[in-house]
Amino acid sequence: MSKSLATARDTPRQGSLTDPVRHPAGAGPGTLARRAFLLIALTLLVPGSAQVVAGNRRLGRFALRITLTAWLLGAAALVLLLVSRPTLINLVANPVTALLLVIVLAVLALGWAALFLNTLRLIRPVLLAPRVRAAVVAALVLAMLLSSGSLGYAAYLLNVGRAAIGTIFSNGPAMEPSEGRYNFLMMGGDAGSDRTGRRPDSLSVISVDAKTGKSAIISIPRNLQNAQFSEGSPMRKIYPDGYDCGNECLINAINTEVTNKYQDLYPGVEDPGAQATLEAVSGTLGIKVQAYVLVDMDGFAKLIDAMGGIRIKAGGWVPISGETVDEANGIHGMPLGWIPAGENKLDGYHALWYGRSREFVDDYARIARQQCVQQAMLKQLDPATLLSKFEDIVKAGTKVVDSNVSSSQLGSFVDLAMKSKSQPVSRLTIGPPDFDASFSTVPDFAKIHQAVDKLLAPAPTAGAAGDPLRGTAAAPGPLSAAGAPGALPATQPAPSPSADFTPVTTTPEGEPITEKMLNDFKRNGDEQSIRNLVATNGQCAPL
Repeated sequence: MSKSLATARDTPRQGSLTDPVRHPAGAGPGTLARRAFLLIALTLLVPGSAQVVAGNRRLGRFALRITLTAWLLGAAALVLLLVSRPTLINLVANPVTALLLVIVLAVLALGWAALFLNTLRLIRPVLLAPRVRAAVVAALVLAMLLSSGSLGYAAYLLNVGRAAIGTIFSNGPAMEPSEGRYNFLMMGGDAGSDRTGRRPDSLSVISVDAKTGKSAIISIPRNLQNAQFSEGSPMRKIYPDGYDCGNECLINAINTEVTNKYQDLYPGVEDPGAQATLEAVSGTLGIKVQAYVLVDMDGFAKLIDAMGGIRIKAGGWVPISGETVDEANGIHGMPLGWIPAGENKLDGYHALWYGRSREFVDDYARIARQQCVQQAMLKQLDPATLLSKFEDIVKAGTKVVDSNVSSSQLGSFVDLAMKSKSQPVSRLTIGPPDFDASFSTVPDFAKIHQAVDKLLAPAPTAGAAGDPLRGTAAAPGPLSAAGAPGALPATQPAPSPSADFTPVTTTPEGEPITEKMLNDFKRNGDEQSIRNLVATNGQCAPL
């Protein structure tokens, strides 16, 4: 009995020897070609199924279990993406789970490649006609690249991202919102070889509602004097009445001074200068700024290039300044070039100069352009751009960006950033057009706090009355009703610059403004004519 059962098990089922899928030796050329492409398709779409129908069934069943498990995990990730996107991003950003995922993807890539090689053996190319053989091998290689190669590349990119997160972000504790908002200090500075510490020439706070993602940008001029340190700041003991040590004590000098003289006041802090600047901005604005992001401006251009450039609408011509010939009066030699008024797509070099240039205009026009560049980057860094240029963006970011933002909160912040993209961005500048130009020299901090509170106040319900300060947003311009320096606005500060302005591309006489015209004025020493023609270059809108 047992012998007959064993014999039955070892004897092929009736018709199995004539099955062309498992026993192709006697099949015709057409059947062999169809079989080959079928096995390739099975391995591509359901890894392991080709082995079940035509090869080692034990190997095939094992591979199918792995495939089913991978599909289930993928479905779970998709559900998590739909239900709790921040949780999924935090899992991927976590260094431990990210490393495990890299290993799993790499193993799956190698296993899938091994299945393709096994499928090639099952196809038995020697039975195929030479022309068909070449087509089958090409199809198999292409399928292997699409599947196993994609998994391997995904593992590589994830590993690049994992390393970047460890380089840019901190391992510190997660931060809690302050009065329902996350406030990030963005600093753009120059860390030249002749300096100890980075001097931030651009200071702005991006404040984001923790629930809705609605954001606001508050720009602080680099020449603000008497900056107030927040309560609890070690620097408050040294400057209890504010950073008031004279005309050289501008807010952008705090970073360097603390780095050079007061690092011991910040034991265990990775960047004392940046932390002290954050505390000065917090005290000055009357809000709690929880974290900073510091961008080295010399490397900023690489980040823009990695994104593929940014698109902006410029209100006036902006010079790419030449060598400084008079440091005291800020006079430069002949411009190295010009960024024209109108619609532009800026590469990194031109975007850097667009946000940095202040020749022929004041610092506040530059601040307005910097706000515009920031908004253009946020608007144009969409998922498609991030995925297609991920490696370049990450590599550029690790060279130019430093932050004390905790990596454990990346998921929450990416989710907020995606919510912010569809909403208008409000803005406030501690200077023109929102305050008088002299305000930064003798600032009234009570008025600053009041203006910031109004900017960040929750939006009123429709038809709400009794608060004239929360009416329709005002157009950019002096916010003092009586023209007194530092007076508060009669309406809430305007949202991000509208794109409905008309770029100034002609002279008052209607002659087109050209680079040659501007250079001729400069060459002849007629800088006032240039100032008149480029006076609107602070107007800008992201496209």
